[in-house]
Amino acid sequence: MPTLPAVARRTIELAGLAVPFVEVTGSADGPTLTVIAGVHGCEYASMDGVRRWLRTLEGRELRGRVRAVPVLNVTAFAARTPFVVPEDGKNLNRSFPGRPDGTLAERLAYDAFTQLITGSDAYVDAHCGDMVEALQPFALYEAGPAEDQARELAAAYGLPYVIRQAAGPGRAVTGTSSASAAAAGIPAITAEAGGCGLVEEHAVARHVAGLDGVLARLDMAPAGQPAGQPAEPPSRPTYLGRFIWPRCTKAGWWAPAVSAGDPITEGQVIGTVSSLDGGRVQETVTAPADGVVIFVTTSPAVADDGLLLGLGAP
Repeated sequence: MPTLPAVARRTIELAGLAVPFVEVTGSADGPTLTVIAGVHGCEYASMDGVRRWLRTLEGRELRGRVRAVPVLNVTAFAARTPFVVPEDGKNLNRSFPGRPDGTLAERLAYDAFTQLITGSDAYVDAHCGDMVEALQPFALYEAGPAEDQARELAAAYGLPYVIRQAAGPGRAVTGTSSASAAAAGIPAITAEAGGCGLVEEHAVARHVAGLDGVLARLDMAPAGQPAGQPAEPPSRPTYLGRFIWPRCTKAGWWAPAVSAGDPITEGQVIGTVSSLDGGRVQETVTAPADGVVIFVTTSPAVADDGLLLGLGAP
């Protein structure tokens, strides 16, 4: 009979908050994989994917150790607040590696980074489109000392697109958990499937299968062992080298002319921003490069310098 892993479920204190934590310890030595979901409070498909995947590990052989937080941003989850920590209005995934003396988002990022991410052999930050984001599934890895291993993990997640996020000027965002992990030499990816605040079976299943792919790539599950979520072998992903986030100039009513997954060409009209009374088009937005639409802001309400969509480019 195989020796099943030891499973411990408890809460841990991060920035003074009680955060759900699951640790699964295998019967043989191996890597330590840390998985975090719920960095944004309304990205439910990724949270549920991690929850379901952890349940599958209870009855499977395992090498090494899995440490997982299914819902990190617990106050945003409770308040149904997309994107930000409600107490300070800051985006947690722009706050890593955090500050021990900062606001709640900065302290939560600091504690998660120092207590969970630091010391890991690999890290997965599981996401999906938030309340107002439709999304084409993708995995992102960071340029840096561990990028070759991270690229392999991103491909192992089995999503249609893999994006390399370069350091320096021109990157879409800073302060993410995966970027901070990569800077510390940890192979790290951000994996996204699902969107619009929905718990859809196909998106949840993608995360379960993707995490199984990472587990297999790290040789943490014995060869031939049934996966927690049956899935066809992933096809080769399309690799993209840039992540471009077009924004509007002034607040107004956003009407996209493209959908997530659409291929687009440089100069193509991707949407308009008009006045709230409908009387005039304030801005016609065109694609800055050839590529594929990775996510789209589905809400018509956009602010000054509002994010409209994400474009993956070669």
